[in-house]
Amino acid sequence: MNETIYITGHKNPDSDSICSALAYAEYKNGNGNINAIPIRLGKINRETKFILDYFGVEAPKALDTIRLSVEDLDFDKIAPITPDISFRMALELMKKNNLNSIPVVGDKEELLGIVTISDIIQAYIDVWDNTILGKSKASIDNIIDTLSAKPIYIPNKIKEFNGKLLVLAMEPNTVSNYIDKDDIVICGNRKDIQNSALEKDISLMIVTGNLDVEDDIIKKAKSKNIAIISTPHDTFTTSRLIPQSIPVNYVMTKENLVLFDLDDLVDDVKAKMSQTRYRSYPVTDNTNRVVGLISRYHLISSKKKKIILVDHNERSQSIDGLEEAEILEIIDHHRVADVFTGTPIYFRNEPVGSTATVIASIFFENGRRPSKKIAGILAAAIISDTLLFKSPTATKTDKVMLKRLEKIANLNVKEFAMEMFKEGTSLIGKTPDQLLSEDFKVFTIDENKIGIAQVYTMDPESLKDMKADLLSLMQRRIETEGYTTFILMLTDIFEQASEMIVVGDNKELIAKSFGKEIKNNSFYAKDVLSRKKQVVPPITSAITAVEEI
Repeated sequence: MNETIYITGHKNPDSDSICSALAYAEYKNGNGNINAIPIRLGKINRETKFILDYFGVEAPKALDTIRLSVEDLDFDKIAPITPDISFRMALELMKKNNLNSIPVVGDKEELLGIVTISDIIQAYIDVWDNTILGKSKASIDNIIDTLSAKPIYIPNKIKEFNGKLLVLAMEPNTVSNYIDKDDIVICGNRKDIQNSALEKDISLMIVTGNLDVEDDIIKKAKSKNIAIISTPHDTFTTSRLIPQSIPVNYVMTKENLVLFDLDDLVDDVKAKMSQTRYRSYPVTDNTNRVVGLISRYHLISSKKKKIILVDHNERSQSIDGLEEAEILEIIDHHRVADVFTGTPIYFRNEPVGSTATVIASIFFENGRRPSKKIAGILAAAIISDTLLFKSPTATKTDKVMLKRLEKIANLNVKEFAMEMFKEGTSLIGKTPDQLLSEDFKVFTIDENKIGIAQVYTMDPESLKDMKADLLSLMQRRIETEGYTTFILMLTDIFEQASEMIVVGDNKELIAKSFGKEIKNNSFYAKDVLSRKKQVVPPITSAITAVEEI
């Protein structure tokens, strides 16, 4: 069985984060015995959507948490039973599958109830009511199966078993005093006893010992619409077995059921199980279809999910529940931050303009060639993160890798870049909330929680009318999310400059770190394009210097 590994970029993913996860998944899947699944931690932005559509690549699956859910556990994948199944059949299925309980489902496999071994045994022990077959609506099929019987005569329309269950072990003249209409009788092959029973208009005659039934008795039964079956068992065994033909819906638990969905988190399951006493619990999917049973054992034996981080190594930027997962690798091009691991891992961090450059290098270093589509999205990610080498983060390695990828993808880089930037920087229809969320990262500097959003545009003037709303929303984010400072970079790709809009503490200090003065919560920073290389380092130095004083 292939090992499942999740590969993810950071929250509020940009093109580099998404494309790197997709590309590294292709690389890992090519190594065999691995099921690498690329995931994303947020919506696909306009630029990334253009890239994926252009090269015909499907977006990674969105995932909110890496915490274990019921779906990740090796719970019992058993077939549920229907409510008309007999006690005997249910017990055999539980014994065969080593289960203590089994779910009961309807026509659409929806959960109706659950029946346990103790439910059946208790009901079987408590059967002192000789009308139990009628009350439980036991079927002729269940009775035949339970008694290993063969039908002698079964009417098209069988009478309901509303009478008593009787063993006819007495003289004929006495029998008639005990039999009533619709009774179920167990007897041998004494013809006088059988005649007496049929005269009383019973509903079912069970002949023991596999004894033959004479033709005139069968003829009489047909005339009165009375079923006759023959069992190989003796009278004692037959009377002992027949209560096991009762259907499970007679004893199953229907109310206040405790069940779990596939997407329920294991932590929540543990808490709920601790408040109940059941040995096992039904598991349902998102259509309420029963898919199995889960017990405490499955929680104890659960394993951590395995994950590879690309384009980030900071917990605040990573997936929820990261501390509960096993991190296998980190591939990045940012500063080393605060992700901790319990064991040594493969950690590759290079000072290049794009994580896609590192992943392309891994392909080529290992004698591998990315597919045409993956080469295309890797090239696009390099173009995006380096702003086609206008960003100061761009390196010779980025250029070398783009050249190699360009050939594989058969791509005209300049024409593609213009189309991509035009689509990606379009602000038509975007709200302040979208602008502050699409490319947003959190950095912790000496206990200062600083949020930095970046918006690339070819038309910065189009944002003037929105500035007041942006400032208001940034202030609310500070109050609700606990940021010390919130910065919005409005980056003009053509002018190669950014307007820095700052709200919160240290506004003047941050402006001063760029050699500027802040006015109306903003300052203009020429040649500042990179959040990672040109914004975080000077702010870190300025805040650290103040803290040391």
